[in-house]
Amino acid sequence: MATTSAIRTSSVELTNQAFKLPAYLAEPTETGIFPAVIVLQEIFGVNAHIRDVTERFAKIGYVAIAPALYHRQAPGFEVGYAQADFELGRQYKNGTTATELLSDIQSAIDYVKQLPHVKPNGVGCIGFCFGGHVAYLAATLPDVKATAVFYGAGITSMTPGGGNPTITHTHEIGGTLYGFFGTADPLIPNPDVDQIEAELRKCQVPHQIFRYSGADHGFFCDWRSSYDPTAAADSWEKVQGLFQENL
Repeated sequence: MATTSAIRTSSVELTNQAFKLPAYLAEPTETGIFPAVIVLQEIFGVNAHIRDVTERFAKIGYVAIAPALYHRQAPGFEVGYAQADFELGRQYKNGTTATELLSDIQSAIDYVKQLPHVKPNGVGCIGFCFGGHVAYLAATLPDVKATAVFYGAGITSMTPGGGNPTITHTHEIGGTLYGFFGTADPLIPNPDVDQIEAELRKCQVPHQIFRYSGADHGFFCDWRSSYDPTAAADSWEKVQGLFQENL
């Protein structure tokens, strides 16, 4: 997809029943009808990195929106990558539930679908870290046609708020899913990635799993010490291919 000449960004408010959820919206300024992408945060909130990713999508011709998934617990939350930030982000992650997360993501989908310059035939979803796990859950929503899961931990062992592990919902995924993992990620053992791939294959979900040798958790984020420019560039290219083919 060609790079657009300019984008506009704004803070918008999503309505989820009586709950008001803020989100960061980035979109091309040129005239046209564009596919939409939902961007799901790491544990650090809708911070500079997530806003940058959202803007990167707008610059290549997508309407992209990043809902603030911690808003119920911590309105306006965004932090960096110090140890104290990790601890606080994990605390809020542990306070989320799958039901609320899916409801909030659906409200983001509903918001972009009513925009006159958005294609009506489904959306893409991408998530990183905590958001990678949530993106796997979001892939079960009927409107989600393509999903990119970046180093989502815990997919095989838990689900936000408790209950059967998220991997048990694989059969509900209706679109295509790409997974991106580093082989040196201490939070996601390589056998977990193998288990995810096996379950996707068993459930006949169109998918590809990409393993980056020596890459650590957070390899896509150029704000983190674990940033791997080679893995980041390759995965970004593959994500673009995923969305171009399915949206």
